[in-house]
Amino acid sequence: MRLLKHYTKAPEVLTLCEILYQLGYNIKISDSFTLEVDAAVKDFQSKNSLVVDGIVGVKTWAVLLEKDERPVNQTDKFLKESDLVNFADEYNLELAAVKAVNEIESSGKGFLINNKPKILFEGHVFWNELKKRGVDPNSYYNSNSQNVLYPKWTKVYYQGGVKEYDRLSEAISLNNSPNFKEAALSSASWGSFQIMGYHAKNLGYSDVHHFVSQMELNEGAHLKAFGKFLEKNNCLVHLRNKNWAGFAKLYNGAGYRENKYDEKLAKAYAKYSQN
Repeated sequence: MRLLKHYTKAPEVLTLCEILYQLGYNIKISDSFTLEVDAAVKDFQSKNSLVVDGIVGVKTWAVLLEKDERPVNQTDKFLKESDLVNFADEYNLELAAVKAVNEIESSGKGFLINNKPKILFEGHVFWNELKKRGVDPNSYYNSNSQNVLYPKWTKVYYQGGVKEYDRLSEAISLNNSPNFKEAALSSASWGSFQIMGYHAKNLGYSDVHHFVSQMELNEGAHLKAFGKFLEKNNCLVHLRNKNWAGFAKLYNGAGYRENKYDEKLAKAYAKYSQN
């Protein structure tokens, strides 16, 4: 595993944060090695008779992975190189372009270490999904729910990794009715390609529950959903032409510039196209 330390920003930091969270450290799960992560690492090192330097090298990784309780069969869920090659051929896409989207949407990782598909819960989407179902979200909007229910997009309440399931559960528990559960599942993006649940029926799934059950299978199911999304939303032409701004606008919405999705995709594509 890669050596990590304060200020490191890398996909491996996500795995580090997930393991630390499982071990009882209530930290935000992201790809950034923050001061909060640094403090957790030093505490872990102190409690496990390691050198307390905040650097996650070979020895610290070894102890972390020894304590990691991830399911042993998790690798059965992962995409293989041949899966991406076949997908690129099927849709007449450059393999480097497919790999670029896979990396940027989920750091090339569709499942968390607890064997659940990666999700990101969007409280502003939940607001709209409730309205679609005849529920007034204002009736549930208060200081106790504002981290999962709000009228406009914000990333302030993102927790990352397995903690996004806590937010999903919290949203469902606001009412515990079928309508709320359906709305909540529709308000999360799922898997390797982070496709929103509310796209389920448009992509050919019977409902959002069917979609989620498929996302729980493996990354191959994520790839199939990605293909369906590209076709249904006219994304293929932009991906074939490497028009990253055009693709990002269709795939991530009008706010893609704020997160620099187009720039990140172009950079990832450049990396993979050199291989």
